[in-house]
Amino acid sequence: MTETLDWRTSMPDGFRWPDGIRAAACFTFDVDAESPILFEHPESAAWLDTMSHQAYGARTGIARLLRVLDRRRIRATFFIPGYSAERWPAICRAIRDAGHEIAHHGYLHETAHGASPAEEEARIVRGLASLDEVLGVRPAGYRGPNWELTFETPALLVKHGFLYDSGLMDADHPYVLATSARPDAPTLIELPGHWALDDWEPYNYLPGITGSGVISSPL
Repeated sequence: MTETLDWRTSMPDGFRWPDGIRAAACFTFDVDAESPILFEHPESAAWLDTMSHQAYGARTGIARLLRVLDRRRIRATFFIPGYSAERWPAICRAIRDAGHEIAHHGYLHETAHGASPAEEEARIVRGLASLDEVLGVRPAGYRGPNWELTFETPALLVKHGFLYDSGLMDADHPYVLATSARPDAPTLIELPGHWALDDWEPYNYLPGITGSGVISSPL
């Protein structure tokens, strides 16, 4: 998609936030828990230290986040892998019951790179089934595990009723994402993110597993 941008704002010509708002920000959280480590290192299921590290968010951190968000009257989006919903149903229901949006984040935080379209679709469907069974939710949003999408992913998301994706990194404002080069191709809304906004890199230090550096301030 080609669009003319005003270099002073980096927003599309004529774009306006509703109700006179001059800027907007999203608070989003990925409820990964054990899922990414189990996908990449299934042998870690036998490692108590690693599993306890990954359980911290679901067991302790999310409840604190919910209290802060409630105090500030902020409605956030929580991207939840299907496995996390099954493993930690009580805290995931607490997220839902607090009025926050539930969005899709794979099933076992499976990476998309190297997967066939059929494999990608099966993971999307399995994650949808888990969120429906545990939370009674049909999510409108999707964020690929590890922020990964293939060129086939957008069409799969439209096929399964998603309205938006949040995983690409080529803008700092929402835009319309075509699912193919056809002029009549269905579209998604893209809400871009970036690794620099992700606390996994500075904080999720697991020697020999995550590949991230030592714990440090992201600032």
